[in-house]
Parts: sequence; structure tokens; C-alpha cells
Amino acid sequence: MKFITRAACAVLMLACALPAFALGQKPFVAFERTDANAVGLLHDGGVAKLYVDSADHTGVLRAAADLQSDIKRVGGTLPELVKSSSAAGADVVIIGTVGKSALIDKLVRSGALDVSAIKGKWEAWQVQTLKNPMPGVERALVIAGSDKRGTIYGIYEVSEQIGVSPWYWWADVPPKQRQAIYASAPARVNDAPAVQYRGIFLNDEAPALTGWAKQQYGGYNHKFYEKVFELLLRLRGNYLWPAMWDAAFFDDDKLNGVRAEEYGVVIGTSHHEPMMRAHKEWDRYGKGAWDYSKNETVLKDFWRGGLRASKGTEKIVTLGMRGDGDEPMSEQSNVALLERIVKDQREIIAQQINPDMSKVPQVWALYKEVQEYYEKGMRVPDDVLLLWCDDNWANIRRLPTPEERKRSGGAGVYYHFDYVGGPRSYKWLNVTPIPKIWEQMRLAWEYDAKRMWIVNVGDLKPMEVPIEFFLSYAWNPSAWPAERLPDYLKLWAAREFSPEYADDIADIVAKYTKYNGRRKPEQLEPGTYSQVNYNEAARITAEYKDLAARANKIDAALPSEQRDAFFQLVQYPVNAGAVVNEMYTLAAQNQLYARQGRAFTNDLAERVRGLFKQDAELARQYMEDVSDGKWNHMMSQTHLGYTYWNQPPRNVMPAVSELQLPKAGDLGVAVEGSEFAWPGQNGDKLTLPALEAGNKQTRWLEVFNRGQLAFNYTVTASDPWIVLSTPGGRVVREKRITVDVRWADVPPGVTEATLTVEGAGSKTRVKVPLRRAVQAASGSYVESQGVVSIEAEHYANAVAKEGWQWLRIPDHGRTLSAMTTLPASAALSLPGAAEGMRLEYKVHLLTPGEVTLHTTLAPTLKFQPGEGFRYAVSFDGEAPQVVNVHADASQRFWERAVSDGAVVFKTKHKLAAGAHTLKFWAVDPALVLQKLVIDAGGLKPSYLGPQESPKAP
Repeated sequence: MKFITRAACAVLMLACALPAFALGQKPFVAFERTDANAVGLLHDGGVAKLYVDSADHTGVLRAAADLQSDIKRVGGTLPELVKSSSAAGADVVIIGTVGKSALIDKLVRSGALDVSAIKGKWEAWQVQTLKNPMPGVERALVIAGSDKRGTIYGIYEVSEQIGVSPWYWWADVPPKQRQAIYASAPARVNDAPAVQYRGIFLNDEAPALTGWAKQQYGGYNHKFYEKVFELLLRLRGNYLWPAMWDAAFFDDDKLNGVRAEEYGVVIGTSHHEPMMRAHKEWDRYGKGAWDYSKNETVLKDFWRGGLRASKGTEKIVTLGMRGDGDEPMSEQSNVALLERIVKDQREIIAQQINPDMSKVPQVWALYKEVQEYYEKGMRVPDDVLLLWCDDNWANIRRLPTPEERKRSGGAGVYYHFDYVGGPRSYKWLNVTPIPKIWEQMRLAWEYDAKRMWIVNVGDLKPMEVPIEFFLSYAWNPSAWPAERLPDYLKLWAAREFSPEYADDIADIVAKYTKYNGRRKPEQLEPGTYSQVNYNEAARITAEYKDLAARANKIDAALPSEQRDAFFQLVQYPVNAGAVVNEMYTLAAQNQLYARQGRAFTNDLAERVRGLFKQDAELARQYMEDVSDGKWNHMMSQTHLGYTYWNQPPRNVMPAVSELQLPKAGDLGVAVEGSEFAWPGQNGDKLTLPALEAGNKQTRWLEVFNRGQLAFNYTVTASDPWIVLSTPGGRVVREKRITVDVRWADVPPGVTEATLTVEGAGSKTRVKVPLRRAVQAASGSYVESQGVVSIEAEHYANAVAKEGWQWLRIPDHGRTLSAMTTLPASAALSLPGAAEGMRLEYKVHLLTPGEVTLHTTLAPTLKFQPGEGFRYAVSFDGEAPQVVNVHADASQRFWERAVSDGAVVFKTKHKLAAGAHTLKFWAVDPALVLQKLVIDAGGLKPSYLGPQESPKAP
């Protein structure tokens, strides 16, 4: 009998649990025959013919050719693509659109194919295997669509399930080679989207995407957009706002619009480009001011030109007007003027396209100040889609009210993975974790803003992961409840690489985006993370370096053909993020050490320089080595050295200091939790943080050199029950000595010990406070160092109203996870009743007095009219304190919230020592709780706050 290792078992279980290659879809493809009636797409050296009616949509014919190529990519043999209204063969693939394909309609009329599940739906598709469906055909895989894009999505579903990633070209993901491919779907597999228009916006696209497009294609022409269109359709998107910084879609290349229509992609223009005209076209052809009150005639002619240039292209027309260059309109602009602009624009649409406005999709983007016009009373006709927007930082500003949900035009959301603007631009790496996208877009779905979802994706790369999740979630939000979010990345990793590494890769990708979401790389500074409190800076650096090490280990184990894709999708963002975080952390450490006079200061300066060079080298590898230089320019975005909202012209290394050191060795001593060192001002009375019996945590001090030559040192404890890791030795640069206690040997009543440190002819003392364990109720979080810190998901009790629930959002937020309430679209009530919605936490305090409760929430905006959203907190039976999280509507408050990726609110409470129950009350829905910290007098400054407190056994 052969024994299988635990790791091998895990791999086998994962492989069995995952669908073939499609994310979240029911698998119907296998690579060995398990069903006698399965259609052999590739087997026994033969390959099935593909049949498509030549009268079908151009986009369907083109996508069928993609499937033809995809089968060759996987199996090495190119199948024949036959354009015919009939089919014949033992194993065939029949592709077509209901009502457009004679092949499909013939199967429907004969009763061989039932398309009732998709007929008449928007973009629905169906895949099914049939036995003897028509004369001359023994077995057929039928791909049917309700309309053009429905058929295309069905085709690409087959491509993905046979092993061709949607990112096969854009991220160089190689398909796994197969000797055989079988399809078996005796019962139809069908699907249709929940959100009607699902798209991306190529924006802020210089220098990276623009430089790449110019080198590859000569600019943003139809050759470039063919690649974008195909990717979008493979991801089941259907809508595009084209690049526009220095480009004009319809004007740059007359074939751009033609190809969009042929592929089946709907074209729009961004929030500040009305009537299908790119902003760049006004620079080229506009005359006079971009001001409707002064230049109405010219602007009307300009807009007519936009509709003429886009004629024959499926489109959504953007209405309204902002100031020139995506700026607010002048202060003199008013609601009446904007309403007149929209009225005149619709008259032009009626003249140029169709007098029936309900037949022409139109959108009004309520971006920035335009939303304020709406709130002041501006309205557009009901058939116009209202596109609500986020705050450019992935927090939705507004969602439809119950009354607004009745509008025939519906509503949507314009979202951001990239942004140029305040408080600081972010364009370099993926910084938006999937749980954050899920939490916000779930609100959009629940509040019925689901006619259009479009997201600003910057340069497209390196936003591959969030783009696909955004479009997948838009297709079917119900398929991805919060508890399935970890599965999404595992499925993605298994498809792109291998089930063997799926768990690790998924965890790496989830964590690096979480770390970037804590503080965007462009906002990092040497002082972001505390050097002295809660071991924060060192811990953050170590976490990111550990991720990089794990990614590099997987890279070394992957087959060579997968390594280019792995570098792009995983290894580069992880390594680059780790390097930048470490560089800023070491720059801050360098400054601290310079103030303390440490010899190691100069070593740190050199390490910062090395990391700065490593950042550049990683970008060079991406642009020159990966895929033979295919992605040159794609990592040319500057990201280091920001001093205000806009990017620096070049990457700038953080400042470092160097010291001129004396020749002789010179003793210095520093302790955990203090920026001061001995000798020096405020460093003469060194005290370690208290050693506490309850949490079994050691403490440390550092003996360091302030000169060039090494010296010997000794550390002597006042009592034998103090345990030192290295009580003596030689110091070249520095030595860290851990301090512990044998608590069983400590005499009763003793609360302090002393350490004597000697070296290089000098001597100093360090106090060691002691705190014995306290008796606390099991499961209680016990005060440590004057603080109780609790992660939101670690509640002792959750109380929910009937029809409601508390929901854990895994990996949401800056530390562990988050808690919110469902549903998010119904009103709650003020706390007080026994049945009120609340989470309860058991805590144990050591000293009586006033405490400050710090409640950390996600930065949810007030997306409904009225008062701000509220929560409440209380201890034990005290009256709950209600907090309005939107009471401070200042720009400064918002800038800090989005920069920190969280908001922290403080309440005061007077409590006795001992056991307490902390209650967090849900007053309004949709708020997201991440962390609770009770400051009992010991809270120290830090970015993320103290780590979770010890829990009584």
C-alpha cells in the first residue's frame, strides 16, 4: 500500500474541488473520456470541426475563429472552421445566435435544442452537448447565444474551460498542453449578466500605457484596441471608455469604431466628454471657450460631429458638461444652464440618431461637483442612466433612493482602481483589495445601481486581478458571497498556474493588495509606520518580505513557460511592494539611529540606496526581460518621492543620514518602545515595557556601538529569575538581547528588576517593570500595557434582528477582517432594546478610571440623503453613545480617511477595574467595523494600532 503525504492529499483535494478552468462556472470540459456521449473536441489525433452560420454576427464569426485558435493553443491541432447553415460529423461544435443562425434555429425547430432559458434575454448564453441532433451529426457541442454578445460569451466560456486564460495575451499565461479534450453537458449550462453594462476606463494612461502603445502599435489605433476588445469580451465585459489623455478614439483611427462594432463592444466617453467627443478633439478642432453660455453654437456643432463620427457604433452617449480638462465649471454655472445643456444635447441626439430617446442609451455621470448640482435639484429625463461615482478612492459617494430606483433609465457606478488627484495620485500597483471591491459593489447591487458598472483601470496592467474580479462580480454578484471571496483567488491561481500552488498564490495576492490598501505606495513616507511602538515598522517590513520570499520560492518551482506570467501577475507586484516598504522603513530607522548616534546608521543608508536600485532593477526586468521585452514602458510610472498630490518627474530616494564615527568603540543602549537611547537627552533613565505574566511576551534591549572598533559587553540582572538571551559578547554594530522572566521563581510582591549594562568603559542601568497575571473570565481580552485591542470578528456574542445578520468580510481592512450587517438597504434603529443589533466583546481592565474607546471603521461615505450614518457603543448597562460617522464633512477629514484606508472615532467611558462587556451597536446599515481599542492610559502612537491583546484561557 502506498502512502500519500498530507501535502499531496491537499493538492489532490483542491484539484478535485476546482472547476476545470473557469472561475465559478459549472465545468463541462474534461481531458479524458468519462462520458461515452461526450463530444471529442480533440481525441485520437482528430479534432472536431467548428460550424457557424456565415449570416451570423461578424463578432460571432470572429470569436469562433478565436475558439479555433484556442483549441490549437491547447491541443496543437487547428480545427476546421466551417461557415455553413448545415453540419456533419461524428463530433462537431455548432455555434450561433438564436434568430440569426440557421444552424441554431434548425435545432430549435426540430426540438433537439431548447433555448427557452436564454431566449429574449440580454447577453445570455447556453452550452449543451446533444446526441444525434441532426442528420449526419452523431454528437454536437452547441454554443448558443440570445444575442451577439451572448454567443461570444458562450464561445469564450468554452475557451476558458479548455484551458485558455482570458489573460493568455495580456499577461502571457500559457495554456496547459492536452492530448484530449472532451465536452459533456447533457443538461444545458447557461448564464446571463446581472449588470447590463460592465466595463473599464483606460485613464491616467501616460507614461506607461501610452509609451507601450506607441512602441507596439504606433498609438491608440485599431490594432491596439483589437487586443483590448478581445480581452474585455473574454472577461465578459461589454463597455469601454477609451484612453483620452492624449488620444481621441474616433478621430485617431477611423477603424477604431468599426472594429468596436465588429467585435461587439459598446463605446462610451468619460464623465467629462459629452456627446461621443474626446476631450482631445476640442484641443484639435474647438474654437473659442469651452463655455456654453458664451459659445453655444460652436459647441453644438462640435457635438454633432461626435455623433456623426460614431455613427454605426453601438454606444452610450454621455450627457452634461464639466469645465475644460475635467475641471469644475465656473462659479457662474448653475443648475438651469446645465439643464438647458442636456435638453439641447438630447435634441441633437434626436436629430442625428433617433427621435425616440428611449432607443438611445444615454448616461449622466454625477462626478464630483455634478452630484452637488443633482442634490440642489437638477434633473434629467427618466430614460437617462444616472451614473453615481465613488470618491476616486473606491468609496461610493451616492446610491439611488427608493424613489430614484423607479427611473426607467436606471443607475450605475463609476469606480476607481487608479486616480490622478488629491490627496495624492496613485497609479503604480494594484492597491484595491478584492474584499473592498466586494463590500462597496455589493452596496451598488443591493441599492439597484446595476445598469452600468465601469471602473478606471489606469494602464490596464498591472490591474489584472481586480479588473477580472470587478467584471466577474458584475456578471453575477450572487455567485460570490463574502464567504466565497477566498475561493475566488484560489480558482484564479489554479487557472493561471496550477492547483498545486493555488492556495499559496491566492494568499500572496490577497495579502499584497491588503498591504498596499493599508497605505498606497505613493503615500508611504519614512514615518508612516512607527519605529518604536508595537514593533510596527519591523513587523510590516517582515510581513512583506515574507510574501516576497514565498513568491520567489514558487517562481523557482514553476515550469519555465509559466514564469513570465507569474512575474507579471504575482512576483513583480509583491517584490516591488516589499522593496518600497522596506526602503521607507529603513530610511526612518536610519534617521532614528542617526539621532541615537549608532554606527549602524551608515549601514542603513547603504541598504536604502541598494533598495532604491533594486526598485529600478525590478522595473527594468518587467520592461526588458519578461516576455522578451513585450511590456516595455509598462512600469515607467514614477512612484517614489511624492511631495504633493501629483507625481514627481523622477523617482526620488528618501533622504538618509551618515555619521562621522570616532575610532574607538563607544557603548550605547536602547530599549524596546522608546526612541531615546543612552547616553543622550531623555535616555539616562531607560525602562523596558512591563513584562507581563499573562501574555508570555519577552522584551528586548539593544547594545550598540557608537564608534568604529568593536568592544565587549555584559548585561547583568539584579535577580536570578531574569532570563537574558545573550548576557555577554562582542559588539561590532549592535546586539539585541531578549529579556524574559521565570515567573514561578519571582518572590511575592516584587514588581521590578534591574539590568546593568557595561561595555567600552561605560555603564548604565535599565529598569524592568513586572506585572503578574490577573484572574479574568475565560475568553476575556485582558488589558496589556494599558491597552485592550480586539479584532472585530472576535466577538463573544452577536445579536441580530429577525431578518438581519452580522456578516464577516474576510481579509477586509487593514488588519484581520471586518464585520457588517445585512441587508444594507433597510433602516435599523437606535440601540437600547434587548433585541437591538449588536456585537459583544468580553474585556478585563486592570485599573479604574476613564478610558477612551477607539473604534476603527472602513471609510464608508454617506451614500443616501439625510443625516450621516451612525453606530453606538456602550459598556455593560450604560446608555449607548451614538456616533455620527459623517458629522465631520471637512475635506481634511476625508483626506485622512482615504489616505489611512480607515476612520477612527473616539468615545470616553468611566469604568471600574475588572470584567466588562463592550457592545458595538449597529444603528444604520452598511457600516463596516474593523477593530476596537480601549486606551486605559497606555496607547502609543502608531499607524495600525496595537496588535490584538491576550485572551484569558
